[in-house]
Amino acid sequence: MPNMIGAYGEWAAKLVSDPPRLSYRRDDFRDIEAWRREARARYLDAIASPPSGATPRATVQHQLEYDGLAIEHVTWQLPYGPPTEALVLKPLKASGKLPAVLGLHDHGGNKYFGVRKITRMSADPHPMMVRHQDHYYGGMAWANELAKRGYVVLVHDTFAFASRRVRAGDLPQVIKRDLVEANPESEDEIKQYNTFAGNHEHLMAKSLFSAGATWPGVFVGEDQRALDYLCSRPDVDASRVGCSGLSGGGLRTVMLTGADARIRCSVCVGMMTTWRDYLLNKCYTHTWMCYIPGMARDLDYPEILGLNVPNPVLVLNNREDQLFTVPEMERADRILADVYAKAGAKDRYQAKFYPGPHKYDRDMQRDGFAWFDRWLKG
Repeated sequence: MPNMIGAYGEWAAKLVSDPPRLSYRRDDFRDIEAWRREARARYLDAIASPPSGATPRATVQHQLEYDGLAIEHVTWQLPYGPPTEALVLKPLKASGKLPAVLGLHDHGGNKYFGVRKITRMSADPHPMMVRHQDHYYGGMAWANELAKRGYVVLVHDTFAFASRRVRAGDLPQVIKRDLVEANPESEDEIKQYNTFAGNHEHLMAKSLFSAGATWPGVFVGEDQRALDYLCSRPDVDASRVGCSGLSGGGLRTVMLTGADARIRCSVCVGMMTTWRDYLLNKCYTHTWMCYIPGMARDLDYPEILGLNVPNPVLVLNNREDQLFTVPEMERADRILADVYAKAGAKDRYQAKFYPGPHKYDRDMQRDGFAWFDRWLKG
């Protein structure tokens, strides 16, 4: 069969066993907690998250009301890089402690934007974000729509996006070339920036590897600090917290769920396949943010999401998604179904397949929100 690395594909695909060494599907793992300790420790070691500090001390920049929601624009400073910007959304008249969801923005080949991809805080958003939400989200700011159902939703910029992006002024000429940021909100400059940022990914990944870190390790650490802040809020019930996102946000959902037991419910959208799919068929469609050196020997990609079993997991796929092959999406579904069945939690895992390309449209949002309602409110 033709594949991305030609005559080497069949050989490379046989370098890891199925199930891999730390898969819960293996007969030698019977004690779920003993397995989880070993497998999660290996996963955390592999992603090599650099220190990202304690619970962030968030500063409220301003507060507003929009479309039935109370919105806080907050910032915090991690030990490295520029300040993180975030939005907290909840119903206007909410009281007491609410269930909460960490909303994880997508990649979308657009690093200039982050939080704004899945939120809306005025009737006049940036035109590029109107088109982005029309294309991927059925015209909806899904974080707002979920908050309206009675949740506190926190959305933050992650590493190398928006407020956390790499700035031209911090780069040598040989790297930034003709990149300028004189009028950063102009569409022409945003497109130029996104072209630069896409080409810069391999340099960022190689530099992180040289520092003994990985890209997933950096964003998992930053997402955990956001989770710290979310769980620390007096309006949040920290025992009822979930996370969700599409595409790059789905990747972050997989990685954060695998890392942190505080995530009690997950909805992964448009980002579920197997390492074999990346290896043979589709890594050319994906960011450098996906890869954890050596991880395939120990856990297949969906099994990272399964590290939190029996906490509920919903996976939403699109059958014409150009980022994956259907056979490997279906194999990932079988892998997770086997993990949950072995744990005696079949009802806590579900995967759905929808017609159409890479997206999180209104029908999918309806199912994702219902999953949160079932497990975080029920």
